[in-house]
Amino acid sequence: MKQLYIFYAFFKVGILGYGGGPSSIPLVHKEAVDRYKWLTDDDFGDILALGNTLPGPIATKMAGYIGYRVGGWLGMINAVLATTIPTIILMIILLTSLTSFKDLSWVQGMTKAVLAVVGVMLAQLTWEFLVNAKKGLGWIKAILLVVISVLALDVFGVHPGIVVGVLLAIALLKKDKQEAKQE
Repeated sequence: MKQLYIFYAFFKVGILGYGGGPSSIPLVHKEAVDRYKWLTDDDFGDILALGNTLPGPIATKMAGYIGYRVGGWLGMINAVLATTIPTIILMIILLTSLTSFKDLSWVQGMTKAVLAVVGVMLAQLTWEFLVNAKKGLGWIKAILLVVISVLALDVFGVHPGIVVGVLLAIALLKKDKQEAKQE
């Protein structure tokens, strides 16, 4: 039954995640954290950060890792297939249809509307991450890390993998200090 849930969760992500990885991330979060409780918010954040440092599509990387964590090797294969098969089928159908109707105004409006929906979904996910960061760091430190990250990425052109690696190192150091205090 677990394999069926894995397939169903990631099939929905694959079918509804129109627009690529950024639009899939909130959907993966909804399924893995909110609906099935396979992960905590912190686990999801760690998986997302790690997935962003590796090359390739984020949805399949996250599906593979979560599938493996929940259902072993079979779960990994199941989740990756469930994520990619709908995309392949939808791309064939959409590209065939959109090529035929691309000049119609309602088709152009529909494709523009997708950008707004993805933007709102990413904003909501970002807010949830900030609220969770506030719990562990406080608002000042969380906002400071966001500002430093944006400056490093946009102003100084630092590779996102380096920024994520530094933030993960900071998180690990903080965790080690907390564990040392508890002992």
